[in-house]
Amino acid sequence: MLTLYHQPFSPACRFVRLILAEYGVRHELVIERPWERRKGFLAMNPAGTLPIAVENDGPPVVGAGPIMEYLDETRGYAQGDKRLMPDHPDRRAETRRLVEWFLWKFDEEAVGHLVHERIYKLEMPTAMGGGAPESTVLRAARTNLRHHLRYIEYLTATRNWLAGERLTFADIAAAAELSTADYLGEVPWADCEHVKMWYSRVKCRPSFRALLGETIRGLPPSPTYSDLDF
Repeated sequence: MLTLYHQPFSPACRFVRLILAEYGVRHELVIERPWERRKGFLAMNPAGTLPIAVENDGPPVVGAGPIMEYLDETRGYAQGDKRLMPDHPDRRAETRRLVEWFLWKFDEEAVGHLVHERIYKLEMPTAMGGGAPESTVLRAARTNLRHHLRYIEYLTATRNWLAGERLTFADIAAAAELSTADYLGEVPWADCEHVKMWYSRVKCRPSFRALLGETIRGLPPSPTYSDLDF
């Protein structure tokens, strides 16, 4: 049994959850609030970040990238043509490049700020940084989001899937990021038709069902969030 310590609206955690669903891995979810800096949590990861995966009595696997590689090494080869890591070294390199782009650059410049300001601050005590979102941070994140959407628009207009001809970890990473922004109604879908068509294909996959059923008390999702034909 694999246990995943996560935050429901963390894009990196959603990325791992989607991989677990795609690979059919039995797992247990444990919600962790990193800002509380729980002693047991910090013992697993002194950096105080999520996600963290622990399988049976094994050591913690920390971070979305290492967990992706761990799951692919332990389960990917059994997936056949449904494996999310391509066989060719060039395609694997491109997949890893895009995963890093979406989970780090896209998150740090845009989506991560939207999630922190509009979701995490609702749960965080004032003494730990909670409170009203900062408008200047939101404006910058929204501007950056549009820049990144133009890049995804280029990828989706020139490729069948983001990293090539078939679904890979790159698509899962980008979709995990966009799913949180879409919940908040922050994605201007009318301005990125190719992105919308690609995201609809990913969003219709069975692995997405659990995510689309999750909501935040006091913050309902946008109309497009759970609509598969948005």
